[in-house]
Amino acid sequence: MSRYEHEHEGGPERTFAALPPARGKAFARTWWGRAWLAALEDAALEATAVKAGRRLARAGEVGAVTVRPGRVTAVVREPKGGAHRADVLVPELSEREWARFEDLAVEQAGHLAALLDGDLPSHLIEDAAIRGIELLPGLGELEPECDCGAWDHCGHTAALCHQVARLLDEDPFVLLLMRGRGESTFLRELHQRSTSAPDEPSEPGEPYGAEGVDAAEAWAAADILPGLPTLPDVPEEAGEPPSYDAETAPTPAVDPAALRYLAGKSAQEAHRLLAQALGDRGAEKRDERTLTAAEDVVRLADGAVPGAVAERLAEGSGRGREGLATAVLAWRLGGPAALTVLDEEWQVEGGALARARAALDAAWEADERPSFRRSGNRWAVPDEGLELRLGPDGRWWPYRAEEERRLPAGAPDRNPATALATGRLTTPEGRTPRGV
Repeated sequence: MSRYEHEHEGGPERTFAALPPARGKAFARTWWGRAWLAALEDAALEATAVKAGRRLARAGEVGAVTVRPGRVTAVVREPKGGAHRADVLVPELSEREWARFEDLAVEQAGHLAALLDGDLPSHLIEDAAIRGIELLPGLGELEPECDCGAWDHCGHTAALCHQVARLLDEDPFVLLLMRGRGESTFLRELHQRSTSAPDEPSEPGEPYGAEGVDAAEAWAAADILPGLPTLPDVPEEAGEPPSYDAETAPTPAVDPAALRYLAGKSAQEAHRLLAQALGDRGAEKRDERTLTAAEDVVRLADGAVPGAVAERLAEGSGRGREGLATAVLAWRLGGPAALTVLDEEWQVEGGALARARAALDAAWEADERPSFRRSGNRWAVPDEGLELRLGPDGRWWPYRAEEERRLPAGAPDRNPATALATGRLTTPEGRTPRGV
């Protein structure tokens, strides 16, 4: 495989000569090459684009491939003589993630020896993934750009991805370059780490070789570290917090009922986090960012709230009692993401609007599609009192009109027809959260 590597003002860059046609051959022999193609199939909305790209790559229509941090580029020819520049963007690892990956590489002599010899061990990629350092692209991480005007993966970007899979089979260091490190820079930094003193910092503020090990890394390595206890079972439900009342703690500034409720909600959240951390499949999953104060008020209001506490939460939320009840309903359907869709309206433009329109067109036959009226990210069906709201992640949330309010009417879905059907099946009765 002919290639050369050099530095330019944007960082390291490698260019690989065009590969011959791949007729009768699989595009990916290695597991990481197959994982790359799986990411393409997950990212492309149209399977026809993936198939068209496979045909172009198999026929040898992909020119020289240039790889640099965060981007791969090639000119892809068409059978009828046209040609288009295709780019695929890949997120780069942060400096902190690179430092952790290099620390991992020097921990085992076999990994280090292989890397210094120009080989990338498959076990190293697997170990990095266990510790949260994703070298292989995940869902939605292969972002296409093509001068043919397509807003999603087209045959040209899919052909480029198939060609990159062939490159990865031959030289997995291509993967490191796309994630932000050239081979020579990576090996030089690796050599420096392997020869530095144990007490020399591996990165600012984080001493290399410091005592102790991250808890998540320790549990992940349980099969090779002797003496670790087995993981405890997740309790069936949250425990009861200690009792607190006015007789045992007569502090006038503290409301015993409010404190008892807050402690109970904290126990429930701790139970959820424990179940999620220990891999309980039944555990409720939410995004792991820290909740804002406004979001946490809604979380606290989700339950049988004592009267005085409910009033304080309604007042503190700024939503009022009715508005907080609506927010709790949204919270139950999707946590913080559902609150964002409830509270915010934004303009859908460019590629996002094109994808939304394509999803709507594909969801119904022409004579069955409802008559929509759009405002921002909201598509209303006035005749039915229903509304679809497009979330930032591309999911559609059903809403229905009740008096002067718009209330969440069910869980979101990638298919707008499914989301609308959920809204049609939801009845007004019994949907206002109790205790708020």
